[in-house]
Amino acid sequence: MRMTLLRLSRAATAALVAAAALTAAAHSAEAAETADTLGSAAAAQGRYFGTAVAASHLGETDYVSTLNREFDSATPENEMKWDATEPTRGTFTFSAADQVVNHAQAQGMDVRGHTLVWHSQLPSWVGGLGAADLRSAMNNHINRVMGHYKGQIHSWDVVNEAFQDGGSGARRSSPFQDKLGDGYIEEAFRIARAADPAAKLCYNDYNTDGVNAKSTAVYNMVKDFKSRGVPIDCVGFQGHFNSNSPVPSDLRANLQRFADLGVDVQITELDIEGSGAAQADSYARVVEACLAVDRCTGITVWGVTDKYSWRSGGTPLLFDGNYAAKPAYDAVLSALGGSGGGGNPGGGTATCTATYTRTADWSSGYNGQVTITAGSEPIGSWAATLTFASPQRVQATWNAVPTWSGNVMTARPSWNGTLAAGASTSFGFTVAKNGSDAAPVVGGCTVS
Repeated sequence: MRMTLLRLSRAATAALVAAAALTAAAHSAEAAETADTLGSAAAAQGRYFGTAVAASHLGETDYVSTLNREFDSATPENEMKWDATEPTRGTFTFSAADQVVNHAQAQGMDVRGHTLVWHSQLPSWVGGLGAADLRSAMNNHINRVMGHYKGQIHSWDVVNEAFQDGGSGARRSSPFQDKLGDGYIEEAFRIARAADPAAKLCYNDYNTDGVNAKSTAVYNMVKDFKSRGVPIDCVGFQGHFNSNSPVPSDLRANLQRFADLGVDVQITELDIEGSGAAQADSYARVVEACLAVDRCTGITVWGVTDKYSWRSGGTPLLFDGNYAAKPAYDAVLSALGGSGGGGNPGGGTATCTATYTRTADWSSGYNGQVTITAGSEPIGSWAATLTFASPQRVQATWNAVPTWSGNVMTARPSWNGTLAAGASTSFGFTVAKNGSDAAPVVGGCTVS
C-alpha cells in the first residue's frame, strides 16, 4: 500500500508539474502575443514602464486613454511634493495626489511616490525653521505623507537631488543640508523605513546617468549606507537628455556598478529632446541599457504627451501634442521586444504602412507623396509621421491635415481615413529645400 501511494503521489506530482509548465508556457505565449504596448512589453521583460501623471489632465479623454493603454506605473508629477501636501505647517492636503493614486490603482498600475525631501518646491515656512524644528518638521512630513499612502506605494523617492552639479561631488546647499548636515539623508531613510516597511526606498538625482564626479559621490553614499545597514533599496536616474547632455555611452556600466552594491536601479524621469530617428535611437539606447542590467527594474518617462511636458519646446516625449506615437515610441516598443500598438486606442490588430516617394523636384524645392496602405483588416483612420531635415520648410499639404512638433509632421486624413483591407490612399506636400535636399524620414503609420 505504501508503494502504491508513493507511486500515485509521484504521478500526481508529475502531472501537476506538467500542468504548471503548460500553464506557464501558455501565459508566456499570451504575453508575447499581447506585448503591443509599452507596459505589456516591459512586463514581458520583467520590468515596468511608467509615466508622470498630472491630476489636472485626468479629465482629458485622449490623455487618459493613452495613459491607461500604454503604462503600468504612475508617478504623481507634482501632487506629492512638499508644497502640494503640506503648504502650511501641520496642515496636510492629499486631494490631488489621491486622484492620481486612485486612478492608477483602478487601472492596476503601481505607484512611485515622488518626493519626500527635496530642496525645491518647498513652502516658504520650511526654510525659516531652526535646526531642531526643521528636523521635527522633516520627520513629521515623512511620517504623515507615507502614513497616508501606507501599503499603496511601490517605491518612494525619499530624498531627491541632494548633490551639486559639477566636479566637486559635494552636497547641495539646502535648508536640510545647511541646518542638519550630512546626516539628514540617512535620517530620512530610517524614518521612511519605519513609516512603511513594505515600500522600496530610493535616492533620486539628475546628471548622474554616466560615471562622473556627481554619480560617484552618490555611489559612495549608497555604498556607505549598504555597509552600515542604512535602509536604501533603489537609486533613481532621472534621464533628462538633450543635444548638450546626450545619453552617456557608459550609462549601462554606471547602472551596473550601482546594482552591484545590492540596490535596484530605475530610470525615473526620462525625456529626450529632439525628434525623428536621432531621438528614437537615444530612447532605444536607454531601454537597452536598462534591459542589460538585471536589477534595472523599470523606466518612467516624465509625461504622457509633448504638449504638457515641462520641456515642451524640445518635444521630448513618446507621444506628440495630438497623442500620435512618434518614431521614438516605435523604437522603445521594439527595444522592449514588443510589436504593433503605436497609438491604436482600440488595441486591435489593424495595421497600416506608409511609403514615401518624391514626385517632383526643382532647384529650390520638391513635392513628396506618402502612400498609406491598410493591412489585412480595414481601418477607420490613420496617422503618419515624417521628420524633415532642418532648415527645410513644408509650404503646402493636400489630402491630409498636418500638425507639428518641432520638425516632425504628423499627418492625418482630411477625407480619406477609411480604407478597406489592402486598400491605399495618399497625401502630398511641397517642401522648400532652403539648402537641404534630404528626403524626409517616415516614422511609420499608426491606426488611430
